[in-house]
Amino acid sequence: MERGVSGSRDKIIVRTSIIGIMANLLLAGFKAAVGVITGSIAIVLDAVNNTSDVASSLITIIGTKLAGKDPDRKHPYGHGRAEYLSALVISGIILYAGITALIESVKKIIDPVTPEYNMASLIIVGVAILVKIFLGTFVKRTGIKVNSDSLVNSGKDALLDAGISASTLVAAVIFLVWHLPLEAWLGAVISLIIIKSGVDMIRETISQLLGQRVEADLIMKIKSTVNAFPEVNGAYDLVLNNYGPDTYNGSIHIEVSDKLTASEIDTLTRSIEGKVYEECGIILTAVGIYSTAPDDSKASLMLTAIKERVLKIEHVIQIHGFYVSDSDHTIRLDAVISFDAKDRKAVISEICDAVREMYPEYTPLVFPDIDFSDT
Repeated sequence: MERGVSGSRDKIIVRTSIIGIMANLLLAGFKAAVGVITGSIAIVLDAVNNTSDVASSLITIIGTKLAGKDPDRKHPYGHGRAEYLSALVISGIILYAGITALIESVKKIIDPVTPEYNMASLIIVGVAILVKIFLGTFVKRTGIKVNSDSLVNSGKDALLDAGISASTLVAAVIFLVWHLPLEAWLGAVISLIIIKSGVDMIRETISQLLGQRVEADLIMKIKSTVNAFPEVNGAYDLVLNNYGPDTYNGSIHIEVSDKLTASEIDTLTRSIEGKVYEECGIILTAVGIYSTAPDDSKASLMLTAIKERVLKIEHVIQIHGFYVSDSDHTIRLDAVISFDAKDRKAVISEICDAVREMYPEYTPLVFPDIDFSDT
């Protein structure tokens, strides 16, 4: 991502987080006052949850500032992953808030307190619900727009708060009409929902830190950009490494004619790197080369026959990088093996046996590939 675009993104995240802080401080104050006056544990828990939202917004700002630091000698790929750490901390806060709320709710179930509602308190809770729906929708949409997991998590949490507040309002109406005190039990249900939300967010953030498969749309865009060059006969083995939201570098292999000179290949790979960065915002640190003989009808027939045979082998997704060398009597190819294969070496051995059976005068050289991106 270009520095100017990144700077604009950071400003949007910080501005949105400040709006969230101001809104949640106001809501926390209102709810805390109403909860204390009415004796409603559910409303008090809502206020506590709003306070945790303030902390989440502050952490989002800190994480964004850290992620925006320029690369240095110790961190040559930048500090973009700090945003994932901030999202993880926010998820932890939500989980902690849920556990704390559950403990308080259980205490109230054991030692119940009868709440006292009035029309003013219910109106305030109703207004808080509307504010939370607006705030949550705004924050979540902004997070999706700028690809900020911290903002998306904060937006989801706000929308969850709106649902929780709505449940509190329903419980208050039930108490006023039928005199059934459900606040403590409702607080327990609320707590479990918050805990589940926190666990889900932690799981998703850890998955991103470990490294997830890149979205299919981005993969298709990159490969389409590369395949648009007339000298390229195919693009394979796209590997992208993520160093923060919208921050990728990686490598790709291309098939080109074995008639191209080193100078022509150098010019081509540099052009590909520039075009991919311009159109996709991705830094390609390497462009590998597969040589092909497009005018060799014998090799084309062999490729067709081998593909038909090899792709029938279980767990073989694709073959590429095919080259027939009559000088040393070898057949070279790469095979993409499914993650479902329990023994990848056995699959490669089966491919070699199949090729050797079809063309015994050649030695098969089969190299296993991992399905890093949708092939």
